Amino acid sequence: MNLVWHVSILVLYIGIFSEGASRPDVVNVGAIFTFSTINGKVSRIAMKAAEDDINSDPSILGGTKLSILMHDSNFSGFLGIIGALKYMETDTVAIIGPQNSVMAHVLSHLANELHVPLLSFTALDPTLSRLQYPYFVQTAPNDEFQMTAIAEMISYFRWGEIVAVYSDDDQSRNGITALGDKLAERRCKITYKAALPPDPTATQSDVKDQLVKVQMMEARVIVLHTYSKTGLLVFEEAQNLGMMDHGYVWIASTWLSTVLDSVSPLTSKTARSIQGVLTLRPHTPNSTRKSAFMSRWQKLSNNSIGFNPYGLYAYDTVWMIARAVDLLLDQHGTISFSNGSYLNHLGKGTLNLSALSIFDGGKQLLDNILRTNMTGLTGPIQFSPDRSPFHPSFDILNVIETGHRQIGYWSNYSGLSVVTPETLYTRPPNRSSSSQQLDSVVWPGGTTEKPRGWVFANNGRQLRIGVPNRVSYQDFVSRSRVNGTDTVQGYCIDVFLAAIKLLPYAVPYRFILFGDAHKNPSYSELVNMITTNVFDAVVGDIAIVPNRTKIVDFTQPYIESGLVVVAPVRKSNSSAWAFLRPFTPYMWAVTAAFFLIIGTVVWILEHRINDEFRGPPRKQIATILWFSFSTMFFAHRENTVSTLGRVVIIIWLFVVLIINSSYTASLTSILTVQQLSSPITGIDSLVTSNERIGFQVGSFAENYLMEELNIPKSRLVALGSPEEYAVALENRTVAAVVDEQPYIELFLSDHCKFKIRGQEFTKSGWGFFRRHGIPEESDPSRGAGSHSARVRTFLSFADEKEEVYKSKSKRKREEMLSSSRVKEDESKRTQMDNSQQRHDCEISVH
Repeated sequence: MNLVWHVSILVLYIGIFSEGASRPDVVNVGAIFTFSTINGKVSRIAMKAAEDDINSDPSILGGTKLSILMHDSNFSGFLGIIGALKYMETDTVAIIGPQNSVMAHVLSHLANELHVPLLSFTALDPTLSRLQYPYFVQTAPNDEFQMTAIAEMISYFRWGEIVAVYSDDDQSRNGITALGDKLAERRCKITYKAALPPDPTATQSDVKDQLVKVQMMEARVIVLHTYSKTGLLVFEEAQNLGMMDHGYVWIASTWLSTVLDSVSPLTSKTARSIQGVLTLRPHTPNSTRKSAFMSRWQKLSNNSIGFNPYGLYAYDTVWMIARAVDLLLDQHGTISFSNGSYLNHLGKGTLNLSALSIFDGGKQLLDNILRTNMTGLTGPIQFSPDRSPFHPSFDILNVIETGHRQIGYWSNYSGLSVVTPETLYTRPPNRSSSSQQLDSVVWPGGTTEKPRGWVFANNGRQLRIGVPNRVSYQDFVSRSRVNGTDTVQGYCIDVFLAAIKLLPYAVPYRFILFGDAHKNPSYSELVNMITTNVFDAVVGDIAIVPNRTKIVDFTQPYIESGLVVVAPVRKSNSSAWAFLRPFTPYMWAVTAAFFLIIGTVVWILEHRINDEFRGPPRKQIATILWFSFSTMFFAHRENTVSTLGRVVIIIWLFVVLIINSSYTASLTSILTVQQLSSPITGIDSLVTSNERIGFQVGSFAENYLMEELNIPKSRLVALGSPEEYAVALENRTVAAVVDEQPYIELFLSDHCKFKIRGQEFTKSGWGFFRRHGIPEESDPSRGAGSHSARVRTFLSFADEKEEVYKSKSKRKREEMLSSSRVKEDESKRTQMDNSQQRHDCEISVH
């Protein structure tokens, strides 16, 4: 019994001794931050709170105290390296930090060699890969996710080109590179990168120089990826340069949300300079623990700084390390350090590098960290195989006059939404364009209308707009001289100017007249001037026809047009014999013959068996004539008894009904409607005749008549003005004139003796056009990267505003024709003494 008692006491002492050896009294964790920054201040307070909470919780670390040693790098990479070396000489199991990615790239090499895990929630450079830096762990979503969110916002608002402004350091530079890749996936691009000196060394002069260059760019969507000191300086200078006004779009990375959350109140100057800006904030779901911690914040910070989400990440990172160390100790791992053989030869000089020691349990501690599965203040904490947090997400904020408001969320699960990510996680993922949604935005300048995203550069040249210098029909396009300078006016110019006014930005242009002012220019030559780059676009009464669409691109038509035939007409006057006009003489003769034939046929069928058809020959002839003509009024008194006779009568009565109805309708029309006659009934009768045909100088009608209708050129007569039309038609020099309907309508408003014969025999319209085949990458819907994009911009806009064009065109056209009719009435009152002639003219016009 004594032997058993002594053995039991020995085992108990060995267990106590072993437990004491595996659980040290203190575990050291280092922290490297710049504590004068917003995130540095917030992180320091949160890490200290986490340390106190862990040390007061007996369920964590089993009585071992956690000690966080803090080192201020003060924006210096060198001081950050010194701090890391100091920690690695004093048996530190992990380091929280560094704060920025510049130091993270350097310190990660030390961590790899000494097996000390580095955990950072602010050094979020996406190039800090797990393959190159296995001991570096990002405990917050890295910038690749943030840049994906920004790229999806840009795609959502349909902007094609952006300008990137960033600090020239590893984190900002690599973040912008990631943004460029994400934009390229969505067929967008960064057109200009403005690099600023690393924070906080950027000066007002540095910022202004870069913003002046940005101001010269055509893109007006600017992404600002930097830090708080430099970022606020950028917005202040942008305000001074007028770059925070209508037309600009500013998207800031998460640095701005930390300022909005932690600095209160903002100075009035700063608040004004960031109005309308969009920014992101790491999304953390609401929970009881989060609310409790936020309620403690005022006491923890002593009102020195406001709370922001990086405080939650700092708190959770400390707990992550504590749980991993606790698990390491439970796994009978030891917290011990040894000097590597390759470190001994470094000697013990001034640097004393041989004092650096390797953490023997570092690999096991790193594995425990990566296997973390807990719920913290930031929500569920777990790492995916690529070490990124599960379901990274961001809040999207819009800065307004009263502060800021949330307009939606972005998550890697379902993209942009106004529904919280936690709700979407319970549904199947949906990345369709129809599911992407954000609330309305107040943009810079206080407008709620989405900016177009680009303007024409100040150093760009004006669009060269070709205009036909017409001699006739100057109501459509004409040159006038005002104060000694040439100006262009007319209906087509008014349509163009109305469209320009509807554009949300200025379009620099100048009109260039084409033609010798003695005759109408050739529109085919005008089209060819586009292909030789003489003009950027052409505005005027240009018909859209197939052979022209092969070489130039037209807008949607703003006037419906087509070729028509106009010819002299003669008014048919009413007379006492007007009742004979419904039928031609031939028709009258045929009708009379049929009456006689029907009477004879009925007599043949009836006279043998019907007493009413018998008698002397004179009586039988009278019966035949009376019976056939009385059927017109259904008043014959003779009865038919034969079957065949009755069939003939039924058929004949039906024919009589048709003849009677046709005669009545024709006679009514003759007596009530003004009758105009002409040997030309339309294009068909004109083509089959040998008459000469007039056309307008410069019109496509000449080629159409020769090439499509095979009319010899000898039959075509070129006419240069409405007056020449009238003279040629009156003198019978031409039998008809073929021209486009808008011209003919204007011609007929002043000339009452002519009329359109037949229907339009072509269908086309008038439009503006530019050079064919401008590259797609210059499409202004995806940005305005070149001068040719300006032409595409206006014409694309004209396509979108087709209905506006047509409504304005119709209204303007009616006004123009109404004005012409007023002038016509005034002229007729002074020139015509005969009121009946004036009445006839008005009827023919209408």
